[in-house]
Amino acid sequence: MSELDELDVEFAINAEPRAACLLLLDTSWSMRGNAIEELNEGLKEFKADIMADPLARERVEVAIITFGERAELVRDFETADSFDPPILEASGRTPLGAALELGLETLRQRKERYRANSVNYFRPWLFIVTDGEPTDAWEEAAAQAVEAERKGSVIIFAVAVEGAKLSVLERVCGINSPLQLQGLKFREFFRWLSQSTRQGSQGTPGDQVELPSFAGWGTIPS
Repeated sequence: MSELDELDVEFAINAEPRAACLLLLDTSWSMRGNAIEELNEGLKEFKADIMADPLARERVEVAIITFGERAELVRDFETADSFDPPILEASGRTPLGAALELGLETLRQRKERYRANSVNYFRPWLFIVTDGEPTDAWEEAAAQAVEAERKGSVIIFAVAVEGAKLSVLERVCGINSPLQLQGLKFREFFRWLSQSTRQGSQGTPGDQVELPSFAGWGTIPS
């Protein structure tokens, strides 16, 4: 059975609307030590928390792109019950531009699969988590991301770990201001993300989603 056939079977078994959440995670060398360890623990909590919600288990789809040595799709879109959090390691530089390009293409392909299988979907969320400054040509990819958000194709959020270049993240986010992570509160962030995706997946595609407060893990930089 081909990969496309497997996808067709998946959608035939579970025709629930999909709420796609794509995580672009910085795994560059500067994330080594406690930062990458806390990030890994946060991903485990994200999985466990979504699994506690029967509807979210069938609707929320998660994919992960890391950018360190290179931009890489380490987990393609899967519903939460199939999602297996990877163990990430820190190395390399910070190719944010390549990660954005790969992320936009990954979302485009996934939405094509939804449409081909007549599966309704919520507007996808794209989360960028980084602690550094891009080391590749990122400006064009950032402009493409902002344009995609302007057209309603995606909602972009950026989370700045200590050391992140906020002026860059401001150019990637078209609507939402970047948020500053408090210390290494990745677990608190992922619990918030799980709560947000669970809320967002409960309604009907097109509904407005009121996100919970991020006061427990993030601040708006002044």
